[in-house]
Amino acid sequence: MTDIRGLGYLRVQTTDVPRWRELTVDALGMAETTGPVDGGLYLRMDERAHRMIVLPGDTDHVLAVGWEVRDQFALARVGRAVEAAGFGVKQLTQEECDERGVEAALRFDDPAGTPLEVFFGPVLDHGPVRTTWAQDFITGDQGMGHVVLPTIAFDETYSFYTEVLGFLPRGAIRVGPKKPVAGQPARRVRFLGVNQRHHSLALAPAPHGEAPGLVHLMMEVDSLDAVGRALDAVNRLGFSVSSTLGRHTNDKMVSFYVRAPGGWDLEYGTEGMLVDESFYTAEEITADSYWGHDWSGSEPLAAFTPPPS
Repeated sequence: MTDIRGLGYLRVQTTDVPRWRELTVDALGMAETTGPVDGGLYLRMDERAHRMIVLPGDTDHVLAVGWEVRDQFALARVGRAVEAAGFGVKQLTQEECDERGVEAALRFDDPAGTPLEVFFGPVLDHGPVRTTWAQDFITGDQGMGHVVLPTIAFDETYSFYTEVLGFLPRGAIRVGPKKPVAGQPARRVRFLGVNQRHHSLALAPAPHGEAPGLVHLMMEVDSLDAVGRALDAVNRLGFSVSSTLGRHTNDKMVSFYVRAPGGWDLEYGTEGMLVDESFYTAEEITADSYWGHDWSGSEPLAAFTPPPS
């Protein structure tokens, strides 16, 4: 059983904080708050002081994917497990924890080089969350949402999350040829869960390990109307819609995808399924969606575009 309870926060660096503000606040309805880094964008979804931190810099890349545990004892168990697997673990300073809004945290990289932070004791802001569309974000015991991470070391990365961190397999989808090709192993995107959300993490085979280090972040809201209003705003503000509205086959989410600055996507959806582990079995889907999710107009994702030689 894993000590990881859910996706807690995401920290990214960008060359265009104002455009990020337009996307996350004006279009997707997150609530802007304040933080200790000058020029940083701190975003609320619920009672947490912030769930997303967008910091200014000269490149676009993921600074940290933050995973939450129950308490200091769970944090210590995770640290010991990661060290026993041969990975270096660093304890964040008090200043670093304060910037993230947590009591204590550890930092280490997964086998793909993605920077991970595991923490406990998130700081709460008990003031009301004033979202743009008066929507509620679905967080709580399901965490912030889910992330899809690219990896050039798929087997090692998958083993790390399942065998070291204790994530539970929640199915897969084959990529590339649908039928087996002699002498070539099947390639799959694999979905992993730690709570009732169908997946808090997915791993995707990628051609390189360069920035930004993310395929997409999913956020869930409480109504289809909020999704529709956000989609209207995304179009009105001139953002590139990577995928039209549709319903996924695995988690049943009705969502669209919008391109964020830096070459990765934000998925914004509603009506995601809840998994009951007492009878759930991992399945392989053969189609991404029941309907919609037309990707034909999408720009290439940075994670799947080989860097210039």
